[in-house]
Amino acid sequence: MRMVIQSIWVSIDGFYEGPKSWDLNFNSVSWGPETKAIADQENRSAGGLLLGRKTYEGFAKSFPSDKSDFAAVLNDLPKYVFSNSLRDATWQNTTIVRGDAVKAVRSLKRGTGKPLFIFGSGEFSATLTKHGLIDEYRLLLTPVVVGAGTPLFRPSRKAVAMRLVEARTLKSGAVLLRYRPRKTRIRLRE
Repeated sequence: MRMVIQSIWVSIDGFYEGPKSWDLNFNSVSWGPETKAIADQENRSAGGLLLGRKTYEGFAKSFPSDKSDFAAVLNDLPKYVFSNSLRDATWQNTTIVRGDAVKAVRSLKRGTGKPLFIFGSGEFSATLTKHGLIDEYRLLLTPVVVGAGTPLFRPSRKAVAMRLVEARTLKSGAVLLRYRPRKTRIRLRE
């Protein structure tokens, strides 16, 4: 069974983007050789990318024409974009997945191979989290309080207990946190 891993940078107040869509400037606080090495390693260990439409469109604007080694790895990976509205996928090796995303991800997970990664794609990942389809969360906790923006985790009546797999402090002050959901679900009081 393939793993699904969400890898995302978040502020210490829990936002993966600032008040406006694609407002990711706060991540510059943590960018450097260590974070680049982490991103390179994740890209090389990925068997494919799972993307929501908005993230796909953002990535597809820059990576296909980017000549860096970093972009070359992403360009070569199989990409699955989950959207009922996207008409065409021009980024190489991209498949548009329409219909029931939960069913489609379950099917992809039943395959074999390297892990499938989700970079960004907050709304899409919220759906997968709700259905217990993300096997690991890799959060790069960036030492910034953004104050407002889009939270990574959405309100829910069920809490998801997590098990810490790794915690690594980086020279920038960021902390790489790897969590895996526990089987136990906790019902919150209403």
